[in-house]
Amino acid sequence: MEQTFVLLKPDAVQRGLLGQITSRLEQKGLQLVGMKMLQLDDAILDEHYAHLKDKPFFAGTKSFMKSAPVVACVWHGKEAVDVVRALCGATNSRKAAPGTIRGDLGISIQANLIHASDSIDTAKAEVKRFFKKDELFHYQKVMDPFLYSKDEKS
Repeated sequence: MEQTFVLLKPDAVQRGLLGQITSRLEQKGLQLVGMKMLQLDDAILDEHYAHLKDKPFFAGTKSFMKSAPVVACVWHGKEAVDVVRALCGATNSRKAAPGTIRGDLGISIQANLIHASDSIDTAKAEVKRFFKKDELFHYQKVMDPFLYSKDEKS
């Protein structure tokens, strides 16, 4: 099983789409193990988006990400990183496939509602950046024994 990090962006908060987005992740069988609302500042944005710091749109990205609170989440499940990425769809919402979060609900490349870790290593770093260990919960879902064989749980 894997953990992955998801950040529900200011447009998801402002448009009242938090429930619809988290519902899609839950319906896919992922387990929510951490969630909190926060207001991002320059320090965390500089760290989180360090790979974009030399891009011409970096200042606009930071401004957008500070425009309203965000909701940080940690999800747990079989192949969680890839599953969440597939559910999100293409970064540019106008090009994202119908049936994906961005394809159905997103508006543009910036107003695309959701950030999701792109690898297991990135997920580990992002979870650590946004959550303390005591903010994550581990519990068995009642249906797990019926959905997964012993081999699939690991």
